[in-house]
This record gives sequence, C-alpha cells and structure tokens, in this order.
Amino acid sequence: MPLQSMTGFARREGTSGRYRWAWELRSVNGKGLDLRLRLPTGTEHLEADVRKLVGGSFSRGNMQVNLSVSAGEAGFETVINQGALASVLSLREQLRDVIDPAPLRLDTLLSIRGIIDFREPEEKEGERAARDGEIISGLQAAIADMTAMREGEGMALYRVFLEQIDRIEMLTGEIEADPSRSVAVITARLASQIALVMEGGSKIDPERLYGEVALLAAKADIREEIDRLRTHVTAARELLKKGGPVGRKLDFLSQEFNRESNTICSKSNAAAVTTAGIELKVVIDQFREQVQNLE
Repeated sequence: MPLQSMTGFARREGTSGRYRWAWELRSVNGKGLDLRLRLPTGTEHLEADVRKLVGGSFSRGNMQVNLSVSAGEAGFETVINQGALASVLSLREQLRDVIDPAPLRLDTLLSIRGIIDFREPEEKEGERAARDGEIISGLQAAIADMTAMREGEGMALYRVFLEQIDRIEMLTGEIEADPSRSVAVITARLASQIALVMEGGSKIDPERLYGEVALLAAKADIREEIDRLRTHVTAARELLKKGGPVGRKLDFLSQEFNRESNTICSKSNAAAVTTAGIELKVVIDQFREQVQNLE
C-alpha cells in the first residue's frame, strides 16, 4: 500500500439537469482525521454518505470538503387558481346588469392577484435522486484525485526517507568502527589517567580504584546504543516497505533515534565520535520533520 502525504487538493464539477455542482477538497497535516464539511441548503441529507466516503479513504489530515450547487435558468409553468377564477366569473354573472357584459380579457385576468401564477416546476423525486447520485459520483472522483496527489507526494517522501535512513545507518557504522571504541584504546586511556593520579602521591584503595575503572568503562561503552540504532533502522525500512498510514509509527521511531544519538553524544570520549553523533542528530531531526507530513 503506497505511502500518502497529508497535503493535497482536488476539485471536480459537473451538471445534473439544470443544476451545476462542484466539489473542492483540501487537506493539510493533522494528528488524526479532522473533517470540516460544508454543504449548501437542500443537500444536508448527503452528509452521512460524504463522511463515510471520506473517512473510508483517509485516516489522517485536517480536511475541508466543500460542495457548491447552483441552479440554471428553468422554464416556468402556469398555475390557475380554479376556485378564484370561478369566484370571479360568478361575480361577473351576478353583476351582468350593472357592468359591461363584454367577455373578460386575458390581461384583465392577469391583473387580478391570485387568479394566475407563474412558478418554477417542482423537482420530481426521480430527478432529485439522479442529481444526488451524480453529486456523490463527483465526490468519489475528487477523492480519487486527492488520493493520487497524496500518494505522489508520499512517493517523493519515500525516497527522502530511504536516503535519510541510509545516512543514519552509515553514521552508526562510522561510530561503531571508530578506533576510540576499541578495548585497547579505552584501557590505555584509563591507565594513563590512573597514572597521572598516582604520580601525585595520592593513596587510593586498589579495590575502589578497580571499581571506578569498571564504572567508567561501562559508561563509555555505547554498544547498546549502536545495536538499538541498527534495530530502529531495520524497523523503519520495514514500515516504509509495508506502506499505508505508518506516519505515527515512524514518528515514534524518530524519537527513539534521537534518544540513542543523544546518549552517544553524552558518552563520547573522542572528537570523531562526537562529530558523527552531532551529524546523526541533524539527519534524525530532518527525518522527524518530514515524518510529520506523512499519513
């Protein structure tokens, strides 16, 4: 399953009968899926379907989903108020000896409020269902466009992540191979420091001295940190290979990377190890920053 970025945009529009509709989808980074939906009056009944479709396609991101619907020009239908017309004709018959008996003209009837009305034809149930179906199909197409865009950015991030992980592994190898970590070098350095102390004529309990030496040697050992870094490198590669919504897991790994690099720098007793450790921290910070864009 491809990786997805959390940023994207999609727009789809179309027509259904005399109605024109348009979907706009915008997505940015978010801890979870935060859907903000805006539907025009008369389409509120679509909300459940919209949330189901979007929620089934994305797991993270602050997403705005907007629908606009506009009606085009429509013909009018004539509605005659038969009761009112009958009342007018009856009144005319009652007053035939008082008023002009000439036949009623159309313009006269039009001037009488409530006799004849012009209005837009009512939308039939079948027409409304067809319009809703086309609008939902448009949303599905917009979701597909958004997915393609997010996956495209996810692929670009994938290549960046691989380069960063390779760099972390390489720096870990440099630290592991540094001569300062050899038993001979550590022993010689400790012996030199002990000799300086003894030259001052200080009286030190030999057992306590050996205990302090062992403690210093243990603190200087970064074997565990190196092993954990290699384990995290393997886990990160497996997650990238698996794909899908792995952003949170990679973010956790980036924190573990950072923890081990901090420990290595604090234990370092050689300039080369410190330099590599600092560079390692820089790469890890870059890795963690990019992970924030991943679903």
